[in-house]
Amino acid sequence: MAHEFKDISPNATTGAKVTNWFENRFPTAFDAYRVHMSEYYAPKNFNFWYIFGSLALLVLVIQIVTGIFLVMHYKPDAAKAFESVEYIMRDVPWGWLIRYIHSTGASAFFVVVYLHMFRGLLYGSYRKPRELVWIFGCAIFLALMAEAFMGYLLPWGQMSYWGAQVIVNLFAAIPFIGPDLALLIRGDYVVGDATLNRFFSFHVIAVPLVLLGLVVAHLLALHDVGSNNPDGIEIKGPNAPKDEKGRPLDGVPFHPYYTVHDILGVCVFLFLFSAVVFFAPEFGGYFLEYNNFIPADPLKTPSHIAPVWYFTPFYSMLRAITTEMMYVLIACVALGAGFGVFKSRLPSVVKGGVAVVAVVAIALMLAIDAKFWGVVVMGGAVVILFALPWLDHSPVKSIRYRPDWHKYVYAVFVVNFIVLGYLGVKPPSPVFERISQVGTLFYFGFFLLMPWWSRLGTPKPVPDRVTFKPH
Repeated sequence: MAHEFKDISPNATTGAKVTNWFENRFPTAFDAYRVHMSEYYAPKNFNFWYIFGSLALLVLVIQIVTGIFLVMHYKPDAAKAFESVEYIMRDVPWGWLIRYIHSTGASAFFVVVYLHMFRGLLYGSYRKPRELVWIFGCAIFLALMAEAFMGYLLPWGQMSYWGAQVIVNLFAAIPFIGPDLALLIRGDYVVGDATLNRFFSFHVIAVPLVLLGLVVAHLLALHDVGSNNPDGIEIKGPNAPKDEKGRPLDGVPFHPYYTVHDILGVCVFLFLFSAVVFFAPEFGGYFLEYNNFIPADPLKTPSHIAPVWYFTPFYSMLRAITTEMMYVLIACVALGAGFGVFKSRLPSVVKGGVAVVAVVAIALMLAIDAKFWGVVVMGGAVVILFALPWLDHSPVKSIRYRPDWHKYVYAVFVVNFIVLGYLGVKPPSPVFERISQVGTLFYFGFFLLMPWWSRLGTPKPVPDRVTFKPH
């Protein structure tokens, strides 16, 4: 059906006439604005935890814009890459600023995304009906890690080169296909010009396209089911209070209320972001490692090779998997299978399947080198996040109404994650190895035992309406 043109008064303002002209010729854009902004009702009790989603979108835009300007002068050539970065820093007008904004933006992206995911964990934003929103979000996190890793190689400094060498060689630990897979990723027998060109192509074109598609899917899925809130109460459900027009009484239009809310968050973020860019762009060697200001030298290995801080919790888990640790993991698998077979109320067929899977898993763990299982654990630490909607069996969503001791479990999880991140930066030692092994067991125990511990205790009564506390 053809779109009907809307008439406007001849006495209307110039702005109204221009808006009407565009709306008559591009109604889809205006409909999208109404659906996702002015007529999208969000819970009225959002707190500061809800600014990190919009901040993630802001940082994505910053990274794309600064990346475009960097590509104008960067040369993806092993012989010229480091010099091209130096040229950007020293000779391109404002090049140093663009480069520092981009490098700081990479770390800022992960800070914002980690806080955004933690908010989802606190308030149960992954629970029904938002499982798909969470899955898209975890896929964004995976794509972001791939994008950051590939971008990390591009400056072609010492840590870029040797960090990529270590991480790519991990794929060689995969049985049967590992060596060929590592060769395919590198494009050569060592990290070199072919690797740089591959990573440049993926960093600039392929992964950003996937990332943008996932961000759009994440937002559309969110707006289809509606936003969660700190109380975990559905404001648009069949029993939720609504006015005569069907609008939720516990909601407010996203625009202008939460656009202003987010603008405040953006101002605070840009203040802190600018302080880092102008006064501490290396951030003590965590955002830009000092070894990366030295050109890549395949003949000189740095004394300690570690990835950037946002990968270090997972790198720490990788290093925690030693031959000794494998026996602990085998014991964990045996105990879990024993509980499933002898203590659970599962059907006999399922119990038999659990026993068979456990035996096969233990046999593989004994037969295959610990290095491979370290890679599995590192990847599993991210993949397990996808299963979170089905692991949490608590009768309430929000941490506000769960038993108080749940808060301590979450607090210990956060501290454990930070400690793992710190240990991933430090050179390996026997003491740090033991701590990282305990931390790895707690990280996976937090998720794998969640179906059990999330049901323990008596939850507090959940109110019928959202509770609003101005801040």
